[in-house]
Amino acid sequence: MKRIIRNIGSATLLGLMLITANATLKAQTAVESTTTTTTSAGTISTFSPDAIAIRTTTTAEPVSYAYTKKTTYVDETGAPVSMELVKSGLPVTVYYTRDGDRMIASKVIVRRVVTPAVQVEAPAPVVEEKKTSTTTTTDKQ
Repeated sequence: MKRIIRNIGSATLLGLMLITANATLKAQTAVESTTTTTTSAGTISTFSPDAIAIRTTTTAEPVSYAYTKKTTYVDETGAPVSMELVKSGLPVTVYYTRDGDRMIASKVIVRRVVTPAVQVEAPAPVVEEKKTSTTTTTDKQ
């Protein structure tokens, strides 16, 4: 009799473990998000504590980009540039993402100012879009 009760108890416990494992697997969902990074080239119009405004040849008014502590400032070789050296009049390329109506700069490439012997018209800025996908698995409680 004890053996029968032990077998029924073991079978019940095994069944509960299988149900719990199945519920846990169903609770996990994959979330996919796409981030588009765009670049814009121009000259710094203004540089404030929370934003950088760039004047391009394609827009009449400067375009403003917010920046964060994660925004990196580098030169053309990829070497870090101190924010104290970033000022109005410098040519830059801004890598940014859209967050609602805001454009958030993730990287700013500061180019050297080259004074040509003969005045040459600046080329049109290049806009390049790159899409990346991130899949995140979360547990639903």
